[in-house]
Amino acid sequence: MPTSNNARLEYTSHSLARTQALGQLLGALLCPGDVVCLSGDLGAGKTAFAQGIGRGWGARERVTSPTFTLVHEHRRAADGTVFYHVDCYRLDDAGDAWGIGLEDLWHDDGFVVIEWPEHIQAALPDERLWIAFTFLGAQQRHLALQASGARYVGLLAALREQLSATGGTGRQR
Repeated sequence: MPTSNNARLEYTSHSLARTQALGQLLGALLCPGDVVCLSGDLGAGKTAFAQGIGRGWGARERVTSPTFTLVHEHRRAADGTVFYHVDCYRLDDAGDAWGIGLEDLWHDDGFVVIEWPEHIQAALPDERLWIAFTFLGAQQRHLALQASGARYVGLLAALREQLSATGGTGRQR
């Protein structure tokens, strides 16, 4: 079950399926211009969450980790808008992000989900949704969602409503 205040939401996932289901709920709410940062250790569930985002948003293809290509573009069949899935694991700092023009993505017509954002934190926009993933056990993860800016506080409010409608599991009843 989630706990929260206006700008923060805490969620404990008990399985990969629940992590993806929470991502799916969030994905249905994302709009062009949104920036979502996914932070956590290797294997903490960042890519699984991004897969859920893609499913909830309506990506035509399966979302996979862009570790070796840096950015994957996913298009939605309904309207052609873009979901940029970025992996900054191989970047050293904000200078690397600026050097390859990553900041252009959050000024484009799509939304951006960034894995390993801590590597480029100085290059990120001030307003964003930051999700920290922590291991609790073999299948359990703690997700701490932190909103910076009015858009993201509103996004968390909408996500809370969706969680309430699904009994906190992220799955439709």
